[in-house]
Amino acid sequence: MTETGSSVPRRQLGRLLRQAREEAGINLEAAATALEWSRAKMYRLEAGQTSLRTHDVNLMCQLYGTSTELTEVLVSLARESKSRGWWHAYGEVIPAWFELYVGLEAAACHVRHYEPNLIPGLLQTPEYMSAVFETKPGRTPQEVAQKVALRLERQKLLTRRSPAAPQLEAIVDESVLHRPISDVDAWRAQLAYLVNAAQARNIKVRVLPRSVGPHRASVAGAFVMLDFPAKGTRPAEPSTVYSESLTGSIYLDRPNEVETYSSAWRTLWDLAMDERASEDLVGALIKETYDD
Repeated sequence: MTETGSSVPRRQLGRLLRQAREEAGINLEAAATALEWSRAKMYRLEAGQTSLRTHDVNLMCQLYGTSTELTEVLVSLARESKSRGWWHAYGEVIPAWFELYVGLEAAACHVRHYEPNLIPGLLQTPEYMSAVFETKPGRTPQEVAQKVALRLERQKLLTRRSPAAPQLEAIVDESVLHRPISDVDAWRAQLAYLVNAAQARNIKVRVLPRSVGPHRASVAGAFVMLDFPAKGTRPAEPSTVYSESLTGSIYLDRPNEVETYSSAWRTLWDLAMDERASEDLVGALIKETYDD
């Protein structure tokens, strides 16, 4: 960590620049030579270990032939990498069409998601997704369909082979399971999908009983913790905590911040029903939908 706070925008900038270079068919040596930088500097920049000036980002984008839209994102990330804390307000700092979180999630080897209000996104059915996205006033059916398509793409990471699919651990508050969408068949299918998905080796789902009183994470709301793998001699990126609100998203990766959320997660995991009991509860709720 540096004194500038969250390293998330810097890491994401490096990841995207490396991807742009590779898509342009330019190797690291050639890029370093063209930009008159050392190979070591290029390595540090792409690993997100150091900040970049917006001028340098523009030079790299010109060399790689990136689109105007992507260049805008990269320049914005370069600016944000120098800020002390990083709050990403959609449509203000980074364009609304660019889903920053998706890149972090795709790079993670371990995802922990606590959700007190909804079925976790990676475990949602298309019908449930639509019901969630339709809650925003003024969103058109086309926009809802685009959101659903993106989330379905995200879900593919749970079954990918290379790199290996991440481990997903999800804790769902029991109250969520008693908050159905209007389409009974679609709700039943969502509950069944939750059970079926949890049969995979890399997925664990636990339900936090409604009987549990105030706990460590009661004031936190939903959050996701992302852990990243080491690559070769390159150390793993710092674990990152992600949390959304109605107006933006916060990314935390200072060690003390991550440890606070890790402690809350351990508390929640211990308070929740184990995987078998959670599966039995969801199964009973599915049966109730038929009885009703």
